Amino acid sequence: MDWLELHRGDAPLVVSFPHTGTEIPADVETQFVSPWLARKDADWWIHRLYGFARELGATTVRTAISRSVIDVNRDPSGASLYPGQATTELCPTTTFDGEPLYRNGEPDGAEIARRGKTYFEPYHAALAAEIERLRQLHGKVVLYEAHSIRSVIPRLFDGPLPIFNLGANSGASCDDRLTAVVEAVCDASPFSRVTNGRFKGGWTTRHYGQPQDGVHAIQMELACRGYMDDPAETPTPSTWPAPYSELQAAPMRAVLTDVLKACLAFAKA
Repeated sequence: MDWLELHRGDAPLVVSFPHTGTEIPADVETQFVSPWLARKDADWWIHRLYGFARELGATTVRTAISRSVIDVNRDPSGASLYPGQATTELCPTTTFDGEPLYRNGEPDGAEIARRGKTYFEPYHAALAAEIERLRQLHGKVVLYEAHSIRSVIPRLFDGPLPIFNLGANSGASCDDRLTAVVEAVCDASPFSRVTNGRFKGGWTTRHYGQPQDGVHAIQMELACRGYMDDPAETPTPSTWPAPYSELQAAPMRAVLTDVLKACLAFAKA
């Protein structure tokens, strides 16, 4: 499974990257309207932005497969994470902007099940195993879900998002003390922050976050403008994604380093 990237650390912190993948299997790519549309909603450059996580001793789990093939951060039953609000499915049929992804019909139940067995189940088997390994070592572990999204997507939310969008399933997925220490780091930075706003945490945060059992899950959804060029208008192949710049991303990396250090301090306390 060369699409599944796993790095084992010994610190009580797991960083999950479910949406940074851009690989599209050949048998699926021919079904899409265009490869660019199928990659458009990736969490661009996030695994590079958090490249320092391994130096802190964190375990990282990443899928290289595009979320348009299957979204490993959605409920496998197909239930919506945000009932009544626009969102994308387990196997998305549209982009965030509502553009159809498929040329001639959407994937049927059998195809969705095949993709689930091929990509969803191995990803979560690896993630669950690492969480349990570290929980056995430390008694308490933080699962940190690393995400990003374009700052302006009218179909999904009104106006520009704050830079830091923390999700803790409205307080159910982690101890309030973890949320508080992450909030404190964000609020000491020059970047805006909201907690449990439009994004309260995806299926991974909600599923694994069991603070009573020592697993504390929190999601960080970054507005892309915090670390890369992020056009306010609807993106085109010529404007999106903008290239990654270490210099441009440096201020954000510094804050995120302190965020992960705060997560580690909480887990070790």
